[in-house]
Amino acid sequence: MDGESGNRLRLRVIPGDFRRQDVRVGRRVPISAGALPRFLARFQEVYSPLGKMETILGCAAAHHRLLWLHPFADGNGIVARLMSHTMLLETLNTGGVWSVARGLARNVEKYRAHLSNCDQPRRNDLDGRGTLSEEALAEFTRFFLKVCLDQVIFMESLIRPDALRTRILLWAEEEARLGRLAAASGRVLEAILYRGELPRGEADAAPGKGKRQARRIVSVLFERGILVSDGPRAPLRLAFPAALAGRWLPGLFPEVGS
Repeated sequence: MDGESGNRLRLRVIPGDFRRQDVRVGRRVPISAGALPRFLARFQEVYSPLGKMETILGCAAAHHRLLWLHPFADGNGIVARLMSHTMLLETLNTGGVWSVARGLARNVEKYRAHLSNCDQPRRNDLDGRGTLSEEALAEFTRFFLKVCLDQVIFMESLIRPDALRTRILLWAEEEARLGRLAAASGRVLEAILYRGELPRGEADAAPGKGKRQARRIVSVLFERGILVSDGPRAPLRLAFPAALAGRWLPGLFPEVGS
């Protein structure tokens, strides 16, 4: 970490603790550590009591302003993206199906350029009334909202029931041919896809096999991390394991090395 004098310092980072030192972020020197409580109180005052539409529009501004404050010694970017995700999750009731953080990760250069522009002082007398450029913040807001919309459209196409069913059942067929799953496993998965969850009693009948064989099929799906349940008698649900995201939800995560 760079100290105010430009010397490199070794500091112990305690998760959740505000920084106690003045720092330099690139060419920018954030507010002093002593001023953080006052600025954060003002931050909460501005962005907490907003209505639904104001929260959607203000999410981008809050995102930049938190980064501008740089309240932590490390991890400020992660916190800002988590904050934005949570604000939109609560305001739009997204269910976590899509996240702006994914879109920002896929547009890193533009994201960083916009944030850097927002750090600049206002350009002229028409560029807002504050210290920082209001025009740059408006440009970042447009970019941010476009990223949100892109993620909504992407996830909508990715989880279309018919396409999702086809991908999962094709995967199950391939696994059965390789001897990794029983051939009737696809029937269990299809029943859960159709219903959202499957009661245990119906799971015994779904494969069209005997009860003992049906339970072995379900047991293997549990061992593979394909199914989850809240208890021994609770209904079965799909787990959507991250290891299968490339097959079940292609494009959800960036390819390694991309």
